Amino acid sequence: MELSNIEPQIIWKNFSKLNAVPRPSKKEEKVIAFIKEFGENLGLETTVDEVGNVIIKKPATSGMENRKSVVLQSHLDMVCQKNSDVNFDFETEGIKMEIDGDWVKAKGTTLGADNGLGVATIMSILESSDIPHPDLEALFTIDEETGMTGALGLKPGQLTGQILLNLDTEEDDEIDIGCAGGIDVTITQNYETEAPNGQIVRLEVKGLQGGHSGMDIHKGFGNANIILGRLLYKGLEKENIQLISIDGGGLRNAIPREAVAIVSVRNAQEFILEVTDLKKEILDEFATIETGIQINIENTTSSEKALSEADSKKIILALKSLHNGVYRMSPDVKDLVESSNNVARVELKGGALRILNLSRSSVEFSKYSVAEQLKSVAELAEMNVEFSGSYPGWKPKPGSEIVQLMEKIYVEKFSEKPHVVACHAGLECGIIGANYPEMEMVSFGPTIRGAHSPDERANIPSAQKFWAFTKDILANIPLK
Repeated sequence: MELSNIEPQIIWKNFSKLNAVPRPSKKEEKVIAFIKEFGENLGLETTVDEVGNVIIKKPATSGMENRKSVVLQSHLDMVCQKNSDVNFDFETEGIKMEIDGDWVKAKGTTLGADNGLGVATIMSILESSDIPHPDLEALFTIDEETGMTGALGLKPGQLTGQILLNLDTEEDDEIDIGCAGGIDVTITQNYETEAPNGQIVRLEVKGLQGGHSGMDIHKGFGNANIILGRLLYKGLEKENIQLISIDGGGLRNAIPREAVAIVSVRNAQEFILEVTDLKKEILDEFATIETGIQINIENTTSSEKALSEADSKKIILALKSLHNGVYRMSPDVKDLVESSNNVARVELKGGALRILNLSRSSVEFSKYSVAEQLKSVAELAEMNVEFSGSYPGWKPKPGSEIVQLMEKIYVEKFSEKPHVVACHAGLECGIIGANYPEMEMVSFGPTIRGAHSPDERANIPSAQKFWAFTKDILANIPLK
């Protein structure tokens, strides 16, 4: 079956058009031009602001002029992750999609349903002629996935809407009313290098499922960087180690799936035996949740120089000590992760070290508590630490008019109560709300699995449910 034949056809048609346009975070020029042209071709007022956000305005349909105005919001960029054996260039190629039962997925890459299905839904409403709705402002933001610079750059006064519907969550039975804030913690240091004085060994961790570093952080998935750190630390018990290179993980908001280290040890046979014992324990530890995990430890060769044993030990101890995963559960909201950290990227090359973290929290002081723990470990290891990209969380308002309306419509339409929740992901609502404090906000979306990983897939029946729900919400927006 072709995507164009799936219901609702208008959604999948627009999603297919969007996915034909490359749209990596921070490289959204092509998709900005695509959405701008889309709005202009519809004859709608279309503007691009200073940072690249696209705003398209559509007047109310007949009889809806006296309703509160609505901002429909989604982000244009997507997380770009692929399997290591897939040859794909996110900057020049469109996503290659396929249907697998009730799911749409990509061929070895992220799908871009986060947040492409939200974008496609807004496009579908803008081009419709038979969907009742109040005055609309479609806000397409940029760079949500790697800094939220689109939301941060949105100035007061650009929007006039009284209600904001953010179409960027991943469970179709949830109405989201709050989210976590975040901060980037970057650890760096440069080291002198020297000729390795031992035998060369390669350690590789791969086959992990990865996932969203906010929504999936509590699920116990393996982090390739952390597992690699455990293996290196185990090797320190019997061997002095010289690190030559490390290449682990990728984007801050994706749980690392793969990591590789090249090291020099004085007795490779003893080192491999020692680390292999831990390998067996790790494979057993993750047997039920990481069925594809692979750990390879083997002799190899390298022409690269190595760090000293003393500097290598500092890095290994730091990697073993950096907090990863849930830091604190919320004492106020059941089952909500309050704060966490993802050790997202570890890179050592030519003596230059970079460790990228994303710390999240729904409570501002807790966010900095996590970041400061990382800083303390890094400074003990004589590394440099920089905080950047901080953005606020979104405080829940469960009694707001739009939340009550959506709960009522959901029950009437689907004969069950929705889950009204706060999430541990970073949504743009908190940032936008800082400049538009009177605007009521809510987030919802279709069911998506495996976001931020090549296993990302969108549920077809859920997209149908989401489309029907969205149309009913717009048709029943309260009076001004």
